[in-house]
Amino acid sequence: MFRPPSAPEAAAYRGPHSLERLELSRLQGFEEDDLFAAFDVFLRSCKAIAEGTPPLRGAANTPLALQSIARAALRSAISDSATAKWFFKTNFRPFRIKPKESGGTGFLTGYYEPFVEASLVRTSAFLAPVLGWPHNFHRHELLPPRAAIEAGALDGRAQPILWLRDLVEVFLAQVQGSARARLADGTGLRLIYAGRNGHPYTSIGRLLMENGEIPESEMSLAALKYWIRTHGQNEGEAGLALMRRNQSYVFFTLAADDGEGSGPIGGQGIALSPLRSIAIDRAIWPYGLPFWISAELPWQSQSTSCFRRLMITQDTGSAIIGPARADIFFGSGDDAGARAGDIRHGCDMTVFLPAKEPMKNGDG
Repeated sequence: MFRPPSAPEAAAYRGPHSLERLELSRLQGFEEDDLFAAFDVFLRSCKAIAEGTPPLRGAANTPLALQSIARAALRSAISDSATAKWFFKTNFRPFRIKPKESGGTGFLTGYYEPFVEASLVRTSAFLAPVLGWPHNFHRHELLPPRAAIEAGALDGRAQPILWLRDLVEVFLAQVQGSARARLADGTGLRLIYAGRNGHPYTSIGRLLMENGEIPESEMSLAALKYWIRTHGQNEGEAGLALMRRNQSYVFFTLAADDGEGSGPIGGQGIALSPLRSIAIDRAIWPYGLPFWISAELPWQSQSTSCFRRLMITQDTGSAIIGPARADIFFGSGDDAGARAGDIRHGCDMTVFLPAKEPMKNGDG
């Protein structure tokens, strides 16, 4: 049954979309999801909200109601999926997002954290620099586009913090927003997002498909890397020219890799969790909101299967624009990259907004 959202629940989320109030019983698969796992990921966001952890990339302001829920979650004694379900059911109301464009449906992509070999110094095997944030520039200042930076526009201001094998590896780390690096002696390091140059992001994979270079059915991360490398990364070569069509350029900081399998640091400033963390449009949504995503995706293999999960907004990206647009974090490594690269699918997206007032146990 359709019910319009009440003012306290939805007033902070007005935009190019409408919200249709749903009953939880209409969320097919909700009862079967591991909501305790979802709650554990939600708690990371709650801790950041309650402690006022500065985000790496700012997002919409956290409503007071969500701050209150975050503190309640940290005080709670949730121990299984049943009590986690009760918590979400008590404190949130589900609303299906209906964008005014795209036929009223959502759209999903996937991303991952690459593994790369690296060196702390330039060698004959490691020629491509990863740059730190340039000195004497403000975070919101417009910097030169990719081509100019790679041609030396920031020399003397943006110092290399790591060296990778080629520009393809640097480019993919920038697109994904993070990477795990391994030095020759086995030392593990992590590239953490430090800022971007402010120029628009362009999907070079989409350009290749539009130009007929790679059919959409054959597009993958491996196909993209192969095309760039076979078409050359030197000045005047097509591979380099393609990468420079994406004027956006990302800078990093370097940190030790604890080796414990924790995910990269997302826009909220906390570690991401595979298949539970999503990147969203930060101009519309705050960090820490639960989203129910329902779609048919090739998320476990090349064959599509049902994907129905409660996800938590913990990251953002320059290409993630729109109210029902999400990027699913798939994890680290080549397998995660293969799965993430196959995701370009429509979906139903339902946002869990803070309730006007707590429900009594058993209601709804």
